Amino acid sequence: MKRDFRTSRQKGFTLIELVVVIAILAILAAFALPRFAQLSEQAHQSSIRATAGALAAGVALAKTQWVSNGFTAAETDVVGFGNDNVDVSDDGWPTSVASNDTSTTMDATKCEEVWLGVLQSNAPTVGTTTPAEYLISVTGGNCVFTYQADNQGSTIAYDADTGEITTTIN
Repeated sequence: MKRDFRTSRQKGFTLIELVVVIAILAILAAFALPRFAQLSEQAHQSSIRATAGALAAGVALAKTQWVSNGFTAAETDVVGFGNDNVDVSDDGWPTSVASNDTSTTMDATKCEEVWLGVLQSNAPTVGTTTPAEYLISVTGGNCVFTYQADNQGSTIAYDADTGEITTTIN
């Protein structure tokens, strides 16, 4: 019987191979990280635009229901829209929900009511303090919803006098 006295070699990577792999990964990371940061910023902007579009659509639908109900003056609890509890101004634009207030003089409470009443389910959270996704303020009589996730100060504004939705992305 013959014995095999060959020495066994250890299998593995050499130091040079490991350094080359680490260098390649570093180069890829240098190109990928700025692109990833840009994608994140674009995602935030898209989220703001989508929310503004949903708010604008909801405001327009509330007015459309007001018109189709045959109203020509301010009305509380417009039947046929949402939960039948949205109040509208003399021009048919949403002004409140629970307050039964049809004046276009907005405050933070009425702004929150309009947001939740028009957007309804799955709406981003709003409030006057964090951790809301959008912080509410009133500027020049308009509801201003400031997006918090990116700390850039981007806003969605609602003018209850005209029904206009304005988006400012920073």
